[in-house]
Amino acid sequence: MQNILIAEIKQEISTFNPMPSTEHDFVTHFGDEIMRVHRGLNSEMAGALDVFNQRNDIALKPTYSARAITSAGVLTATGWQHLANHFLEAIQAAANAAPIHGVYFSMHGAMSAEGELDPEGYLLAQTRAILGQRVPIVVSLDLHGILTDRMLEHSDAVVPYHTYPHTDFYPTGARAARLLLRILDGEVKPVTVRVAIPALVRGDELITASGLFGRQIRMAEAFEASGGPSAGMFIGNPFTDVPELRCDSVVVSNDDPAAAAQLAERMAADFWACHEKMQVPLTSLTDAANLACELVPGTTILVDAADATSSGASGDSNAILGALMAANYGGRALLPIVDAPAVQAAFAAGIGATIQVTIGGALDKKRYTPIQMTLKVRLLSDGDFVSESDGAVWHGGLTAVLQNEHYTIVATSRAVSLYNRSLFYAHGCDPAKYDCVIVKSPQCERHMFRDWSARYIDVDAPGSTSANVRSLGHTIAQRPLWPLDAVEHFTPKARIFRRPV
Repeated sequence: MQNILIAEIKQEISTFNPMPSTEHDFVTHFGDEIMRVHRGLNSEMAGALDVFNQRNDIALKPTYSARAITSAGVLTATGWQHLANHFLEAIQAAANAAPIHGVYFSMHGAMSAEGELDPEGYLLAQTRAILGQRVPIVVSLDLHGILTDRMLEHSDAVVPYHTYPHTDFYPTGARAARLLLRILDGEVKPVTVRVAIPALVRGDELITASGLFGRQIRMAEAFEASGGPSAGMFIGNPFTDVPELRCDSVVVSNDDPAAAAQLAERMAADFWACHEKMQVPLTSLTDAANLACELVPGTTILVDAADATSSGASGDSNAILGALMAANYGGRALLPIVDAPAVQAAFAAGIGATIQVTIGGALDKKRYTPIQMTLKVRLLSDGDFVSESDGAVWHGGLTAVLQNEHYTIVATSRAVSLYNRSLFYAHGCDPAKYDCVIVKSPQCERHMFRDWSARYIDVDAPGSTSANVRSLGHTIAQRPLWPLDAVEHFTPKARIFRRPV
């Protein structure tokens, strides 16, 4: 019987969000609770657990799970110490109770905390200190993760998502679990090759089903389909300003660093050949509002990726709302916003009441000025709802639907992911029935908005997750880094990471 330790810690942050996150922004579970809460979900942990459970010679040792309610600002030092201590104490307790033969970690890769710019790397290094150098560790990661040297030095293999927008949570966990079992069975002796690419990228060309980025992903998938342990691309999170921010190609081979280097360098070269096309053509606030005012049959989608809570933004932007109001918008618009004071006023007044409140600018005060509005309270809820993407319960805190003749505002007390329609549907709002919808996500699956919309407009709005990355103000990331700097020449150079034999 082989004992496999499992744990997870997942958060993506924006350095440019002025509101820090804390340990209270995480949902945590211990021990067997982890297996219970993931049962039936479209999550990495669920995929891994189902693979492990097919083996009679595997005993699972679940330890600790901390999943952020949504992406957010930099984690406070106190919050980080709280989570790190629980994580490592659970690892130590499992190691004390039984010999550990393998480890599966579900991580994101784009965490950052006050005093620790590489939380995932730190936890991997400390896990090594507890378990020793020879216990294999396999980590599943978001392809928006920042792949640091320390993460690769202390893991045996990394397994990234292959889709954007992300739909392969469960398959990624299953891939990671199968790889760990192959290592334990002596079938694979992993060696990892990474090529660092000095670029920050955004835009439709990153849609893996249709964009240029899909070419490199299909190279990785072909490698794995032929029996290769793992391969993929990391495009980082441009809003997490840390030293090793960039893009990476990565290949895990079976004791064949030369073949891994060849593929990793080919993927990196192909990526670089089209990196300049991986930017978002943006429409100004004024032009976007004027276009929305030209009412057409169907729905106009205004994409506010600059306030994407799933990328770490605060969620309280009213920039597009203000532009629509200034343009005397005459249709019916639907929008989400994080505004706890407005929600509190709605709860105090009750359903059916008409209230005067300010909307927006409750958190990111330097970027957004509150807008005075008169609105009717149409619906109140506890803000818990099921995500259409993975079946998990998401927590928006107390939530109110506020409405006047032209605007329907779904106001939450706390940030919640908005990369699908779940918040709208859970609160009685069908986006397809509005003339205009503000979508606070850089990419959603096509069927959610793009396929049925009349117009789909990427707006150049202010925000801590703006696709206009030059506007953000990076100070920590290693330079040069395109498009922050001119990078005229790039030669892919593979670096090999191999664990002690």
